[in-house]
Amino acid sequence: MPVRSSKMPTEAEMEILQILWERGPSTVREVHELVNEPRGTAYTTTLKVMQVMHEKGVVTRDDSERSHRFSAAIDREKTRQSMLKQLIDRVFGGSAEELVLSALGAAKVKPEELQQIKELLAKQGGKGGGK
Repeated sequence: MPVRSSKMPTEAEMEILQILWERGPSTVREVHELVNEPRGTAYTTTLKVMQVMHEKGVVTRDDSERSHRFSAAIDREKTRQSMLKQLIDRVFGGSAEELVLSALGAAKVKPEELQQIKELLAKQGGKGGGK
């Protein structure tokens, strides 16, 4: 199911989701140690963010054990696509071309990345107009 803009993850939520997508089901303590403890953020802050995420339906919680385990309830790729579409619409006036040009101009592109981009463009070109 696509992420609705009202459920769009915040920056803090995205950090937690990245961990859950990579590690799978995790406790608040495990997530906290990876994302917040090096910054000195309190455990209760991580707990609160994850509780809010659960209320929003962004994560699920398995409370069958003493330490509840949280899992991502939204798909990584669908979330990326929704957030990217929102970025394109809001920042680049709906133009994917402007986004790509800005991205390529803002960072050094490695030769292997450039090759992947060329291959993707060639594949898109074969679909009748690239849309």
